Amino acid sequence: MRPNILLVEDEKKLANTIQTGLSEHDYNVTLAYNGKEGKDLFLTNKFDMAILDINLPFLNGYELCKIIRERNKVMPIMLLTALNFTENKVEGFELGADDYISKPFDFKELLVRIKALLRRAEIGKPSSDEIPVLKIANLELDLNRKEARRDNQKITLTAKEFQLLEYFLRNQDKVVSREEISKAVWETDFDPQTNVIDVYVNFLRKKIDKNFTPKLIHTHVGMGYILKDDSN
Repeated sequence: MRPNILLVEDEKKLANTIQTGLSEHDYNVTLAYNGKEGKDLFLTNKFDMAILDINLPFLNGYELCKIIRERNKVMPIMLLTALNFTENKVEGFELGADDYISKPFDFKELLVRIKALLRRAEIGKPSSDEIPVLKIANLELDLNRKEARRDNQKITLTAKEFQLLEYFLRNQDKVVSREEISKAVWETDFDPQTNVIDVYVNFLRKKIDKNFTPKLIHTHVGMGYILKDDSN
C-alpha cells in the first residue's frame, strides 16, 4: 500500500516538485498551501506522515505540528524550512517533530529521511510478543501508552525526548556515543557543529533525574552517555 503523506508548503513550485518526485517513488502526496488548509486536511483524512514548512500563511508550521502531535502521538512529522539554527530545531522537536531538513536540500536526502521515518514508525509499533514497558530502577517507559513514569509519577515527554529515552533504555548499561544517538534517534549522521543532542540529554535529565534518585543518565567525557542504576 502506498504511504499517504500530507505536504504543507506555501511555495507552490517547490510543493508541486516534491509531490511529483515522491509520487514517482510510490507515495500518495496531498498538498496544502497554507497552515489552515493543512490542518483541515489532517482532521478529515488519514495520513502516514506529515511534511510541514514552518513559515506558512494563517497557521505556521510550529502551530500545525503541535496540533497534529496532540491528536496523533505516533505519526512521523518532518519540518522543511530555511530556518536552520539550533533554537529553531529544538523548538520544532519540542512541539513533536521527528525530523528537520533545511532548505535548500537534496531530493535524495529528503527521500532517505522519509523512508527512515516511516520505517521507524512501523518498527516502533510493539509486536505481540514484545514487552510493552521498558524499565530501569524506578523509571518505566510504556511503549503502548507513550508514557513515562518515575516513582509512579507521570512525566510528560516530547516525541523526541520519548525516542531518546527509549534508545537509552534499550541500551542501558552501555556507553553510547553522540554519533550512535544521532543515527538511532535523529536518523542522520552526527553534525559536530550542533549541540542538539546535548540539549536534549539535558532536557531529559531535568525531567527524569533532577528530582529523583538514583541518578540514571551519566556522562562519559569524550565518549558519550550511559543510562545505568548505580544504586545496586
